[in-house]
Amino acid sequence: MGLFVLEQSKAAYCIDFAFYGAAVVALAACVLAMGPPAPLPEVVAIAAAGVAGWTLIEYALHRFVLHGLRPFSTWHGEHHGRPRALICTPTIVSAALFVVLVFLPALALLDLRRASALTLGMLTGYLVYSITHHATHHWQAGGPWMKARKRCHAVHHHRETPGCYGVTSAFWDRVFGSDTRTGPAARPTPTPL
Repeated sequence: MGLFVLEQSKAAYCIDFAFYGAAVVALAACVLAMGPPAPLPEVVAIAAAGVAGWTLIEYALHRFVLHGLRPFSTWHGEHHGRPRALICTPTIVSAALFVVLVFLPALALLDLRRASALTLGMLTGYLVYSITHHATHHWQAGGPWMKARKRCHAVHHHRETPGCYGVTSAFWDRVFGSDTRTGPAARPTPTPL
């Protein structure tokens, strides 16, 4: 399998989790090791804002890009057709997008420590998203949060009415009215994944 294929080998698929896990740990260490000008409570708040910001980006990408723009919608359709297949954005592509669309713009607006903290938050959000999305398709649901995420994602995959675009949270689906688990359309029980 090449670097730019959507369906990954098991090794390449697992490398994504290892890479982002290591990137989060390394970036957190760098942010902590960097001293002022940004005080630590501010840096933690910026990282938390990055995690929160990721949830909106996750929702927007899933709803408007993966379900709205070709060729992304066609590629994402492959995932909907075979939800247990190891289909994902290649690590080299997602990492490059984080550098170009998150870190470099943040660095242009902020100092290195603050830009790194924002990127750390976004990377953490992405890692949580990746693990959650994998879990919705491949693991038994454990606690109530995971059961809710798995149920919501099953609705997303099995309903004719589009919705439930948030993987890690239903917050933005509720804000933008795309939580199709509520109201009359939610009465039929979706087939579990």
